[in-house]
Amino acid sequence: MHLAYPAVLAVLLFCVGLYGVLARRNAILVLMSVELMLNAVNLNLVAFDVAFRDVLRSGQSFTLFIIALAAAEIGIGLAIVLMVYRNRGTSAVDRLRDLADTDAGGTGGAADPADAQDAAADAAGGPATASKKAEATA
Repeated sequence: MHLAYPAVLAVLLFCVGLYGVLARRNAILVLMSVELMLNAVNLNLVAFDVAFRDVLRSGQSFTLFIIALAAAEIGIGLAIVLMVYRNRGTSAVDRLRDLADTDAGGTGGAADPADAQDAAADAAGGPATASKKAEATA
């Protein structure tokens, strides 16, 4: 068997996995895409090991190591995804930015305390505080 066949198959598997990582929004589908990429690497390792007739079978040894790492990664990854799903109600990757700490460094919050007071007053149905904001800037 030629070495080109498994190499082309591995490239196709890796490209499909890369597309899944870049295009998917669901965390479980992203984890499945990472697994697909790891399986493409495993296919290459075994194919080159057989093609070069390595006495130590290092390609197969690395493949077993990668399979063990992938199993650990899936276990930890699914535990994290389930925890996020229980807390947030969704496993969408885009929504995970809400977990960021907004108090550290001042990013993500209101830039002006008066803006925060206006937002709180609007949410409570209170009167507009435009006059207070004008006094604060003057």
